[in-house]
Amino acid sequence: MLRTVRAVAGHWTAALPVLAVVLLALSWGRSLPGPLVALVACFLAGAVLAAVHHAEVVAHRVGEPFGSLVLAVAVTIIEVALILTLMTDGGDESASLARDTVFAAVMITCNGIVGLCLLVGALRRRVAVFNPEGTGAAFATVATLAGLSLVLPTFTTSKPGPEFAPAQLIFAALAAVVLYGLFVTTQTVRHRDYFLPVTSSGAVIDADDHADPPTRRTAQISLGLLALALVGVVGLAKAVSPTIEAGVAAAGLPSSVVGVVIALLVLLPETIAAVRAAARDRVQTSLNLGLGSAMASIGLTIPAVAAASIWLSGPLVLGLGATHMVLLALTVVVGTLTVIPGRATPLQGGVHLALLAAYLVLAVSP
Repeated sequence: MLRTVRAVAGHWTAALPVLAVVLLALSWGRSLPGPLVALVACFLAGAVLAAVHHAEVVAHRVGEPFGSLVLAVAVTIIEVALILTLMTDGGDESASLARDTVFAAVMITCNGIVGLCLLVGALRRRVAVFNPEGTGAAFATVATLAGLSLVLPTFTTSKPGPEFAPAQLIFAALAAVVLYGLFVTTQTVRHRDYFLPVTSSGAVIDADDHADPPTRRTAQISLGLLALALVGVVGLAKAVSPTIEAGVAAAGLPSSVVGVVIALLVLLPETIAAVRAAARDRVQTSLNLGLGSAMASIGLTIPAVAAASIWLSGPLVLGLGATHMVLLALTVVVGTLTVIPGRATPLQGGVHLALLAAYLVLAVSP
């Protein structure tokens, strides 16, 4: 055991998560000067890279599609904790924080991660090949959760504003939990082969053949370090958020840009892991990461904020505006057309990235 611990600890990815958490504890709740903000940003980047490394170690040990769930669920759980913390401290100004964060996660994952990975995979093999059954099931679940949680509140009439009435909020939370649970069961038990990588001829790749899997002890150590790295990523992102807010305000940009920047930072580990998988010709693994992250974000965030609304004061705004609903509708249509063939060219990747670019432009200039 001691030899295993030394083997893992000897790598820089073992030291950075611990140092990031220590720095987080020292800087939490304090106003940081410019040089310290730069230091925090460096450790934030290091924690992101360390999280990717340890997630890949754990994923290699447990195999697909279980490995894709590790990073997606871990990041989302910490992201939910961050949202609830900010909502508790923010008062009425944070009424739309959950909506903005979830929608940003959906756009970044379904258009940014998916588009980038399709582009990388297609440029590598001319055509990116994936399993349409599994990818279609994941995308349909994401679209349904997004519609029930983010679109319906805009049109309900039981309560003024884009809000759910208590009974409607309970239904949305239960639907999110049930659908996410059904998807995880489908992905890991009943139809696991739908979510495994495939070759260019369509044959399922049931195991990684490039290296032997790590030992159980090494995977357990990496799992603990992954948790530390993710705590460091989210916590340090919050620590630098006042500087980001000040920069956004000085530039005259909308306050919603802050949420987009934080979402990009939090989702950076999943993005790097997904792109690496696509570069290894494991496009299905990339799509599992991207769509699984979107689904986990909705499936965990909505029930969490529904439960938290019992003691949180102020309104809970979930309904999207007209512009964002158009972007969501375009994402659903384009994503459906991308998934159906089970094959994608660089064009499909470029279309998804164009939708993400439109979202970012409209976030800066509504």
